[in-house]
Amino acid sequence: MSDTDDTPQETPSNPTEPLRRALGSRYLQYALSTIMHRALPDARDGLKPVHRRILFAMRELRLASNGRFRKSSKISGDVMGNYHPHGDAAIYDAMARLAQDFNVRYPLVDGQGNFGNIDGDNPAASRYTEARMTMAAEVLLEGLNEDAVDYRDNYDGTLQEPIVLPAAFPNLLANGSSGIAVGMATNIPPHNIDELVAASLHLIKTPDARDETLLKYVPGPDFPTGGIIVEPKENIAKAYETGRGSFRLRAKWEVEELGRGQWQIVVTEIPYQVAKSKLIEKIAELIQTKKVPLLADIRDESADDIRVILEPRSKNVDPEVLMGMMFRNSDLEIRFSLNMNVLIDGVTPKVCSLKEVLRAFLDHRRDVLIRRSNHRLAQIDKRLEVLEGYIIAFLNLDRVIQIIRTEDDPKAVMLAEDWGGDVFLTENQCEAILNMRLRSLRKLEEMELRNERDALREERAGLVELLGSDELQWGQIADQLRDVRKQFGKGTAAGKRRTDFAEATEIEEVPLEMMIDKEPITVVCSKMGWVRAMKGHIALDSALKFKDGDEGRFVFHAETTDRLLLLGSNGRFYTITAANLPGGRGMGEPVRLMVDLPNEAEIVDLFIHRPSGKLLLASSAGDGFIAPEDEIIAQTRTGKQVLNVKGDVRALVCKAVNGDHVAVVGENRKVLVFSIEELPEMARGKGVRLQKYKDGGLSDATTFTLADGLSWKDPAGRTRTEGDLSEWIGKRATAGRMAPRGFPRDNTFT
Repeated sequence: MSDTDDTPQETPSNPTEPLRRALGSRYLQYALSTIMHRALPDARDGLKPVHRRILFAMRELRLASNGRFRKSSKISGDVMGNYHPHGDAAIYDAMARLAQDFNVRYPLVDGQGNFGNIDGDNPAASRYTEARMTMAAEVLLEGLNEDAVDYRDNYDGTLQEPIVLPAAFPNLLANGSSGIAVGMATNIPPHNIDELVAASLHLIKTPDARDETLLKYVPGPDFPTGGIIVEPKENIAKAYETGRGSFRLRAKWEVEELGRGQWQIVVTEIPYQVAKSKLIEKIAELIQTKKVPLLADIRDESADDIRVILEPRSKNVDPEVLMGMMFRNSDLEIRFSLNMNVLIDGVTPKVCSLKEVLRAFLDHRRDVLIRRSNHRLAQIDKRLEVLEGYIIAFLNLDRVIQIIRTEDDPKAVMLAEDWGGDVFLTENQCEAILNMRLRSLRKLEEMELRNERDALREERAGLVELLGSDELQWGQIADQLRDVRKQFGKGTAAGKRRTDFAEATEIEEVPLEMMIDKEPITVVCSKMGWVRAMKGHIALDSALKFKDGDEGRFVFHAETTDRLLLLGSNGRFYTITAANLPGGRGMGEPVRLMVDLPNEAEIVDLFIHRPSGKLLLASSAGDGFIAPEDEIIAQTRTGKQVLNVKGDVRALVCKAVNGDHVAVVGENRKVLVFSIEELPEMARGKGVRLQKYKDGGLSDATTFTLADGLSWKDPAGRTRTEGDLSEWIGKRATAGRMAPRGFPRDNTFT
């Protein structure tokens, strides 16, 4: 710019403001385009633009439900070239979905060839498949050639396409819809047409009907793949009232007896939009990782129908319990969300209730009825005008012939002619007479014309009466809906309800006994930590083989349904299922492969878990407490920290609580006896001081009943009992007195 240029220049105070404004306006345009022209369906016909254009293009190709098929590539090509300037792959995917009876409740496309399956396989390429419309699609399009809806220019202005389809049934709810726009989404499940028609008829009869009344007619979704809805009725009612909610949908299953007490579960219907192959793959993974111990195997025996076999691990398993676990851990139960976000009148996005969606459909049907009636009325008026001209011509046939034969411009003469009683022909009437064939000049033709005129006059009177009466209009709409019900209602094969309702049976906790056959075993654990399970209850003093340099440490009787608790010197408890122990033919396996016990930690104790039992826990430093056994069960391999230890301190004592007093002995051979009530009961912690030491630490501790005396084994292996313990009874955390004569030299009570 030159210095002499006096043109005022605007300097923005914030240089980023124009860019922000530009980005904002462009993003808003993109958002509106996505919302209105791609992601959200129209409440009137339930279709997105791509689906509407596919059906309209198929209509233009005259692919009627009783006609021929055409290549899918031809259809998708026409849609792309004429109406939808996007990728043909996206168009074909949308068309293929409309043909999938496992995705669409009432398919709008009749496909021939591989259009995908419920396993999740993709359709074949468009050049290999063929398609035509279904009867349901034809019902949606009915009335297009009768000015039922408005048209607009296509993307390049060379053709016209409908803004919305006439839609003789509430397709939005019948087939459902899903989509993600900018800042909003929609997800509508399919419903049963018979139930929707019933609700619509009730809404016509009672326009101010309540939402809960409509639920008597529409109890819930009706998925094409069936299944069982286990959502409480009050939740369903709230979802339909607010337009937001969710439905719990379960697979349908039954028990099939195999004889001799054996049985298996047969899954005959899987939840909506769950790919069968992926479902089976995930369940097989559950079996491999033993997340569902009750399940032994899964097989797919499906053909045209669904037949998935679940084999229980044992015939003693309760089928309800097994399926309860399957519902919690797999897609045999899903939660289908409801978000009825739709375009009202094709313009305004709104989350609607069931009543609002049906109201939008019925108002659209009334607009369609009025437009079709007006269109028919105009056609009748045009035809009546021509018929009146024909009748005048027949009454004055000789004069008409004379004018045509003799006049150079017969049309002008006929227009100026008075045909009797100030009766003149219109331009349209003259054109029709001049274009009439000679064979029509018969007496019989005149009678037919008069009959046709009378019939049209009667029809016209009926249309005028219809257009002037709201009651007649709604009556006509109700009749049309009843016709739809005859075509697609519950009396037809496709119209029967497929999804059932039931109350959910919840299994909170599965007893271990249900998962495993109860069998006697003998648990053997060596000093080096090799563990195994011998079949049956063998004698505990039996000679057992161990690895070189190893020896037995724990040997006790158990059942396969038992859970074993292992305490490490690090103060962590680990849980082992007895049924998972290796067999007793070899030397077993290291317990460190079964649980994450660190290499530096030693095994303090291994024993059977006693429900509701209590344990006395103590560290080498002399701190301890009472722990409930139910609180120390570990759910993972890493165990559960119960006794907190630091530095050189280690877990030392783990004894079952039996009695009312505690006896402790230190490495200094001093014994202290005190009431068990002085110890706290807790699930985790360091504990409290049991005995005071000047040097050394704790050697052993036990619980006993004071009235029965304190027992121990002398060096000869004989049990000795000290009845009078008054000399050693004191308060917790005191030093105690020297052990009685004959107390074991290893300072232990057992």
